[in-house]
Amino acid sequence: MSGSLYRATVGRAFARLYDRVLRVSEEAGLSDCRHALLAGASGATLEIGAGTGLNLAHYPEAVTELVLTEPGEHMVRRLWDAVAAGPRQAEVVCAPADRLPFANDRFDTVVCTLVLCTATSPGAALEEVKRVLRPGGRFLFIEHVRSQDDRIARWQDRLDPIHSFVADGCHPNRDTLAAIEASGLTVESVQHTRLPKAAAYLRPMIVGSAVASREP
Repeated sequence: MSGSLYRATVGRAFARLYDRVLRVSEEAGLSDCRHALLAGASGATLEIGAGTGLNLAHYPEAVTELVLTEPGEHMVRRLWDAVAAGPRQAEVVCAPADRLPFANDRFDTVVCTLVLCTATSPGAALEEVKRVLRPGGRFLFIEHVRSQDDRIARWQDRLDPIHSFVADGCHPNRDTLAAIEASGLTVESVQHTRLPKAAAYLRPMIVGSAVASREP
């Protein structure tokens, strides 16, 4: 099987199984975590890598406009279906996180949940987040990350090639908080917690928010 055909096959399977794989974690507390975080969203809001639309039910009325991006052709079909079936109006755009087709200062809020682990270039994606946020706009994130426990981090490194191969490019060992801080976004809150009911090497998780500033 060629590399491109393999990636298409994995992408199709990953999209089909994504909700099933996450269901136990959602029921064990991840859904509540999404709800609490997204209570802070308001105004024109962009969600990057919206997947199958698991965040749709959690956006508050303070969100006056909702735009969802998703780069994967198989996942974006499921996202369109989720939007069509639900009460929340949203625009769906097929676009990668590191090349967002939006003007500077376009959004009041940008949301990213379990996405930067798969981004081709997390640094470039975060630069785009900063670019499209208005000064003072908020970046809300949930990400599974590299463990602060050296023993678990070593296992994350060992398992990374296998996990990323079968999980459509998901890397379990990324230091995403450091990447957010390096992007120039100002972290205003972060909680180190665990992805419920996940394998030990996938459990380390951060939940938080950051604020965009613009140099004069």
